[in-house]
Amino acid sequence: MNSSHSVDDAILSRISCRAFLAQEVAQQTLNDILDTASRAPSGTNTQPWKVYVLRGAARDALVEKVCAAHDAVYANPELAANYRDEYDYYPTKWVSPFIERRRENGWSLYKLLGIERGEKDKMHAQHQRNYRFFDAPVGLVFTVSRDLGRGSLLDYGMFLQNIMLAARARGLHTCPQGAWNGFAGIVKPHVGALADEMMVTCMAIGYADESNPVNSFRTPRVGVSEFARWVE
Repeated sequence: MNSSHSVDDAILSRISCRAFLAQEVAQQTLNDILDTASRAPSGTNTQPWKVYVLRGAARDALVEKVCAAHDAVYANPELAANYRDEYDYYPTKWVSPFIERRRENGWSLYKLLGIERGEKDKMHAQHQRNYRFFDAPVGLVFTVSRDLGRGSLLDYGMFLQNIMLAARARGLHTCPQGAWNGFAGIVKPHVGALADEMMVTCMAIGYADESNPVNSFRTPRVGVSEFARWVE
């Protein structure tokens, strides 16, 4: 490698993009990104990732199915029992400092979008942007075999990060979306996933709409001194 700057730039310029252009992404570009990302490390080289690439009519049909389900749950919250994540992405009980970070993230985004506390219809509409892949032309669905252990989710995280950085290297943006996880019962049959596959997450990928104010949103990070301890 000639310089660390290209790697650092890809990391530092990565955002959770929430507004995409309709501009298509070439299949070869997507293939190259996934091929590069597959160099992620995994325990004993198990390579636990499986990816479904949604474009065109297949993408649009899934969007309509999940948005309809999301609207139905909003109208009748009791229906939420029909849609559960296949694994615990978030804790059942939030504690400090994580709950404060979560709240800061949510309310900072809503403030940027002009959504006030109590404006439930607007919150619902913004949340549903997830299920439209934020208008990205490509949606990625990730699954893992249920036969594997928790360590494979750690491996998976490195694979997902590789995708996001490889995308940045090609001028693309992404948004990893755990919001889809509760609708795995709709997503997996749509993409043809097998019964022994667990949905890990989804991801939007495409070219960012740089003119949309939502893409100016940047989440803060705590300093190294707050999470690192030097043991000598």
